[in-house]
Amino acid sequence: MQLRISPSMRSITISSSNGFLDSMKVKVAARHVPYRTLFHTILALAFLLPFVFILTAVVTLEGVNKCSSLDCLGRRLGPRLLGRGGDDSAKLVRDLYKILNQVDSEEIPGGLELPASFSGFLTEMKNNQYDARTFAITLKATMENMNREVKRARLAEQLNKHFAASAIPKGIHCLALRLTDEYSSNAHARKQLPPPELLPLLSDNSYKHFILASDNILAASVVVTSTVRSSLKPQEMVFHVITDKKTYPGMHSWFALNPISPAIVEVKGVHQFDWLTRENVPVLDAIENHHGVRNHYHGDHVAGSNDTDNPRVFASKLQARSPKYISLLNHLRIYLPELFPNLNKVVFLDDDVVIQRDLSPLWEINLAGKVNGAVETCRGEDKWVMSKHFRTYFNFSHPLIAKNLDPNECAWAYGMNIFDLNAWRKTSIRETYHYWLKENLVANLTLWKFGTLPPALIAFRGHLHPIERSWHMLGLGYQEKTNLDSVKKAAVIHYNGQCKPWLEIGFKHLQPFWTKHVNYSNDFVRNCHIFEPQ
Repeated sequence: MQLRISPSMRSITISSSNGFLDSMKVKVAARHVPYRTLFHTILALAFLLPFVFILTAVVTLEGVNKCSSLDCLGRRLGPRLLGRGGDDSAKLVRDLYKILNQVDSEEIPGGLELPASFSGFLTEMKNNQYDARTFAITLKATMENMNREVKRARLAEQLNKHFAASAIPKGIHCLALRLTDEYSSNAHARKQLPPPELLPLLSDNSYKHFILASDNILAASVVVTSTVRSSLKPQEMVFHVITDKKTYPGMHSWFALNPISPAIVEVKGVHQFDWLTRENVPVLDAIENHHGVRNHYHGDHVAGSNDTDNPRVFASKLQARSPKYISLLNHLRIYLPELFPNLNKVVFLDDDVVIQRDLSPLWEINLAGKVNGAVETCRGEDKWVMSKHFRTYFNFSHPLIAKNLDPNECAWAYGMNIFDLNAWRKTSIRETYHYWLKENLVANLTLWKFGTLPPALIAFRGHLHPIERSWHMLGLGYQEKTNLDSVKKAAVIHYNGQCKPWLEIGFKHLQPFWTKHVNYSNDFVRNCHIFEPQ
């Protein structure tokens, strides 16, 4: 039998060798493959082949090809393809989370010896072959101990800052001594300020009158110098510089030997004001002699603090215990109408400010019958500096405070204020101030924590006229992240806080705004080794 298949495979011929069946043709129908099926097949291969290639590469790189079965391959690649972390490391992490959560609510055993470093921690773990629970407990104890150490260091830093801020730098102390000596030996240092022919201008209300109370000669010179340099009409300016009896000779010498013409400068000591008697200011006698006050401002500043204290809160407590708050100079501004009976309107300046813009327009502000023109400190971009309400300063757990004050009332800034003395004389602001100082003494200093601003916030309630924020920028003595562009635009910048620009702890990037007004070539400054910061 012979079998023959046509080349087209469409027919098959079978022939018998014995002739019984000469030939037989079998026709086979043609088999057509649909084009759609072919297209889908090619498309599937185009998709699968790159995937297979990548999968092969991943298997090769991760060593999956060492698996001896499809089951091994599935266990390895399945979780990855489904986006799940199903390997041993993920399980270990989950177990560790579980153990850490359990340990978090447990007390640390007493007497547990803790490693001093990370390498020591690892060495101890390896040598003792700790289980996971012991590891978690040791880790928690180590971190809590480090946290305590960090807080302790921060509290110590704030305490050291407090001592630095309260102390008088050697150079500034030297300057006061040398100028005091000059006052006693040099007639030019004792000359009358201002000259006799200019005395009538001290009470002339057509001039712009500035009042400054300070016992820091260098700081006072910066305030006066920067104000004059920034003024468009310095010939219309009169400065009334008030200091204590001890500093008066040195302060007088400085301004006598370094006149700030064409501005007029008067220097007076508190002992030269006839009105400042203990009969007129009886509360000050109580403050100076009250045992609780002396202990609060001069006692142990660490007492009552612990490792759990917030360093920022501790810093504010320390600032509130600055001895300057029981100084007569710090309370002096509440007596301006009596000390300057012939003046109508004045600008009061703290000694830690720098003036960068002409302040004459302050006299043009319509205070609408109010006494005090000031910048409010509860509105602003800097939520640390400009977020002060009454609750910031007062103890509202005390019934007397809770009954009389609103915790949400907006606070305002001392340090650069425009005062209408005529309107002030028609009020009982001074009497209210004295009343609340006395109440705080009776309450053992528990009504508020800061010095002279809280009683002023109460005394001036209803007598405040808010002025535009750019007139007075605060916080340069405690907000290190102060925006420099905002500093440059402000009319008055205020270094309130511990880090004064004349101290070593002053913020270096903020000091130049102050130091540029210091005459470092002055003989007294140079001889006292007061040098410009580098």
